[in-house]
Amino acid sequence: MNQIWLFILVGFLAQMIDGTLGMAYGVSGRTFLKTFLGLPSSLASAIIHVAEVPTTLVSGVSHLLLKNVDKDKLLKLAIPGIIGGAIGAWFLSDFGTYLEPFINVYLILMGIRILIKAIQPKILTKEMGKSIYVLGFVGAFFDACGGGGWGPIVTSTMMARGSDAKKTIGTVNTAEFLVTVAETTSFVLLIENLHLYASMIVSMIIGGVIAAPIATYLCKKLPTKPLMIAVGILIIVLNIYSLVS
Repeated sequence: MNQIWLFILVGFLAQMIDGTLGMAYGVSGRTFLKTFLGLPSSLASAIIHVAEVPTTLVSGVSHLLLKNVDKDKLLKLAIPGIIGGAIGAWFLSDFGTYLEPFINVYLILMGIRILIKAIQPKILTKEMGKSIYVLGFVGAFFDACGGGGWGPIVTSTMMARGSDAKKTIGTVNTAEFLVTVAETTSFVLLIENLHLYASMIVSMIIGGVIAAPIATYLCKKLPTKPLMIAVGILIIVLNIYSLVS
């Protein structure tokens, strides 16, 4: 019973971070599963993504209701993301774990760039253009390979390019539901005995669903500058920890 409450807490905290800052459910959840439980990367990633399906749904609906979503960018991220996520889940079964250090270094640099942008005077927004399609594909691919990374890669890149923090977080979180469904479907087909971890997954889902609307409300109310600083620090700390580990 204590273990069930522990996984509920993990799901709650991971979703609070993800829903408020637009990232790090997978990164924080994967860190726990791999570091403290010793699960292999493919299994940890599968568990994380199955647990994320209902939480990303609740989070996405909440952001839509609060008008945090740029609907024009939503499909531009989601469609290539679905393709990239499915390919990434398959790729992980062979040598996806070798990519993790490179992802960590990239995200540390993105975190530093966001901190600089938060401190600098406001400048004209630089639109993503067609590169948003590539960003959606790459973010989902590495998300499936590493057990997390959709939010850190996509949100941090868009915010570093000057996109509005709240709209970016809401749009990326909403697109994440569609990407997660594609990744989860692939993992269910590729990973054997995933059903043995059902109680762990359900516990994380319960915690995440409770946290999702709370985190979305906080995202709407928090001022932009402290939000960007928090995002930058979170990316740097989590990825330095992951890189050292």
